[in-house]
Amino acid sequence: MKALPKLLTPITLRSVTARNRLVVSPMCQYSAGLGMANDWHFAHLSRFALGGFGTVIVEATAVTPEGRITHGDLGLWNDDQMVPLAHIAAFLKARGAVPAIQIGHAGRKASAQRPWEGDAAMTAQDLSERAEAPWKVYAPSSIPHNDGWIVPEVLDQAGIDRIREAFVATARRANTAGFDILEVHCAHGYLMNEFLSPIANTRTDSYGGSLENRMRFPLETFEAVRAVWPQDKPLFVRISAIDGVDGGWSLDDSVAFAKAAAKLGVDVIDTSSGGVGRSYKGPFGPMHQVPFAQAIRERAGIKTMAVGLITKPEEAASIVDHGQADLVALGREALANPQWPLHAQAALTDDPLDYRSWPIQAGFWLRGRAAALARLKRG
Repeated sequence: MKALPKLLTPITLRSVTARNRLVVSPMCQYSAGLGMANDWHFAHLSRFALGGFGTVIVEATAVTPEGRITHGDLGLWNDDQMVPLAHIAAFLKARGAVPAIQIGHAGRKASAQRPWEGDAAMTAQDLSERAEAPWKVYAPSSIPHNDGWIVPEVLDQAGIDRIREAFVATARRANTAGFDILEVHCAHGYLMNEFLSPIANTRTDSYGGSLENRMRFPLETFEAVRAVWPQDKPLFVRISAIDGVDGGWSLDDSVAFAKAAAKLGVDVIDTSSGGVGRSYKGPFGPMHQVPFAQAIRERAGIKTMAVGLITKPEEAASIVDHGQADLVALGREALANPQWPLHAQAALTDDPLDYRSWPIQAGFWLRGRAAALARLKRG
């Protein structure tokens, strides 16, 4: 039998150990009401713990009501919202996965329709059809995300301070709810990414202009969150390594940002791309973001997580084996196959009868089924 690849071996970050290096990316379900998680979120996330993933990250969870992307987003801006999330975190942990949660603010991309309802700024039609009204949005500059989107209100110092403190309060609640990894969303054109990108940030104060100034608010937030997030628990940051827009945020900028984040106690850079501009001109295809994760890992000296069109076990194993990233995250591939890690173990170790990693309620029967199929094949 083949040796267990590094991808499927445990990894320890601070005091938290994951059973393998496979992670479920945070994937918005747009199915909450007033920010509250429900049975859908429990069922959606639990299947990944049962499927063998080492870490499961809860979708982007808003730190304020106006920080939601849509009316269907999760939130953690009040204590009541902790209750269903704590139930989810406890189940994930009981089934062997590390419970993680991503927190964020949508910025100028807030007050939007759910993707299957138009995926654009909300209109009067949303109010008449679903009784869902648009709300005021905030951003570093008064530049809408796209044509027809709401023109955001520019954040003043008091607004910046209020949102930073909302991140801190949400981090405290995430810890109380039992999550062991916290990820700050700083990608895909949402608020933190907007401050970083010269496409969305045209400020002339200490939060705009130079790279140092554009990094200021995200870095201040990381520092404030790290101060309240337990020192024995890791802190992740998801970034867009490039805007993929002419004149936008670059990979060199990401390396500088990752170095600064590491000094503040960030443990892992979750490396995605795009989201700020109206179109994306960067590379696209299988594993297209892996080179970004590798460059940041090598040049910034920080652990990274690779994500984006990684579909084959051999691809994921190669990423870790060749030092391109420390963790591999799956999103839509996990939706297609929640048992991806368990099937990957069978493929990478060449032992089709090894069901020890499966929940016993399934593995016991599947091993017998596999043995019976093997006998039939032999004739």
